[in-house]
Amino acid sequence: MKKILTTPISDEDLKDIKIGDVIYLNGHIVTCRDVAHRRLIELNRELPVDIKGGAIFHAGPIVRKVEGEEDKFEMVSIGPTTSMRMEKFEKEFIEQTGVKLIVGKGGMGANTEAGCKENKAIHCVFPAGCAVLAATCVEEIEDAQWRDLGMPETLWVCRVKEFGPLIVSIDAEGNNIFEQNKVEFNKRKDAALEGLYPKVKYIK
Repeated sequence: MKKILTTPISDEDLKDIKIGDVIYLNGHIVTCRDVAHRRLIELNRELPVDIKGGAIFHAGPIVRKVEGEEDKFEMVSIGPTTSMRMEKFEKEFIEQTGVKLIVGKGGMGANTEAGCKENKAIHCVFPAGCAVLAATCVEEIEDAQWRDLGMPETLWVCRVKEFGPLIVSIDAEGNNIFEQNKVEFNKRKDAALEGLYPKVKYIK
């Protein structure tokens, strides 16, 4: 059975979601990346979109205008961008906005772990290379804010249906699957190297 979150998301909704779980999203998600984070945190500019209990996507989508309709857009492609670029802003971003679900590519670090634990939010990974698939989950682009930033950095407010798959990388307790895996993989690497070095003494 699919685990599906629906915006607005509550603390209770996240209680039983753990790292490694695969979930999907119904409701709304807003694309929000580098410059939007900087405007909020460094320039103290309030976001023009209310994302309390909501979801953001670290993504730079490709959109096109709907022919014959003023200010109407449709999603062509919406692939994730590297979440770690937002790491230094994310804890404050979570605190100030009340966002509950952050989606991007790759893992995030200790700053985001703390933000998720203290404010009950989660970070998820959307599989890279599936940007066109993601676009098919967007039912409608309902709004576009900060369009002066250009297409990739605009806050595109998307209504989505079963948006995913989203792999939980940081849960609401601050557990981080990427960091846990690094510890385990390093143990395996060290053991493998110990077995290898005697056979390649002439190299080491």
